[in-house]
Amino acid sequence: QLQAFGGGLVQAGGSLRLSCAATGRTLSSGTMGWFRQAPGKERDFVAAITWSSGTSYYADSVKGRFTISRDNAKQTVSLQMNSLKPEDTAVYYCARRILITSTHFPVSDFASWGQGTKVTVSS
Repeated sequence: QLQAFGGGLVQAGGSLRLSCAATGRTLSSGTMGWFRQAPGKERDFVAAITWSSGTSYYADSVKGRFTISRDNAKQTVSLQMNSLKPEDTAVYYCARRILITSTHFPVSDFASWGQGTKVTVSS
């Protein structure tokens, strides 16, 4: 089970920190990802991190502004979002994939999803 939280309303240029907690089982492998879905649009990849090595990956649109991290002991993955823009407004989802080590992150690779947390960036 994945639970995402930390969304809210923030002004452009501000920051938010999203977290995703894994409950029910210990996660020590696979890849955790953050995706977002704006109204009327497809769900898009934002960032990902491998549980084992902590290697991180980012969509070009958030590179340099967002930072993904994981805490193995707490079984949480966080997304620090800085310099937020109105176009970052979306529902953000955390997700997990296993057994796939590709550096591409299509939605279909991720089998477990959190419920989503809404981020609204006002201009």
